[in-house]
Amino acid sequence: MKRSTLDAFKLPTSTSTSLPSTTVRSIHAQIRHDIVTLRLRPGCRLSENELALRFGTSRAPVREALIRLVEEGLIEVLPQRGSFVSPISLAAMQRARFVREVLEVAIVRRAAERGLSHEAYDKAAAILAEQERVQDDPERFTMADDAFHQTLADDIGIAQIWAVIEREKSQFDRIRFLSLPVVTPVASLIIQHRDILAAIVRRDADAAEGAMRLHFSEVFKSAEILAPEYPDLIVSDACV
Repeated sequence: MKRSTLDAFKLPTSTSTSLPSTTVRSIHAQIRHDIVTLRLRPGCRLSENELALRFGTSRAPVREALIRLVEEGLIEVLPQRGSFVSPISLAAMQRARFVREVLEVAIVRRAAERGLSHEAYDKAAAILAEQERVQDDPERFTMADDAFHQTLADDIGIAQIWAVIEREKSQFDRIRFLSLPVVTPVASLIIQHRDILAAIVRRDADAAEGAMRLHFSEVFKSAEILAPEYPDLIVSDACV
């Protein structure tokens, strides 16, 4: 695999000499975003020095952020060579799909059984309208997609449940971004979101579960289609 350096992405340097107490979290979030949106593609080498210059900080918080990304499977450390963005793993996607599907099916069932708050419904409806507006922009659409799922999760009254999902879905996110809008029709995803919300509003837990399972099957279907087309990005290591 050809290794590209961080220089190829023309990363901006910060003019700030210090960052707030959330430095590690902020650096982690930005690098993760760059990896998920494929600004940093599999095989890209990550330099602690260059990243420290970019964020205007020392190497220590950069190193801690990179460690977290290693734990998420987004970065791999090669002895004597350095840190590189990991390829998209279909095996990791299988694990993430299992965990996320179990959690999010439970979320929509609970939301349907207890009812969605007016605030959550209004927010979810506004997000669906936003998805319609930005459906030609993969980055903004995926942000709205996440916001929809998080709105449902936040409303069921289980603290930090979205944080658990967020940790598990990194491989999903890269495939989702890569698949839009050609492999995965955005209009279909919006319809699926509307079906999920409508079932919750009707208090039909079985229909909400079915709609959510259909929604997740779309992502893995996309992965199977994309794997042979992007052998430099996707590792076909999934169990059959």
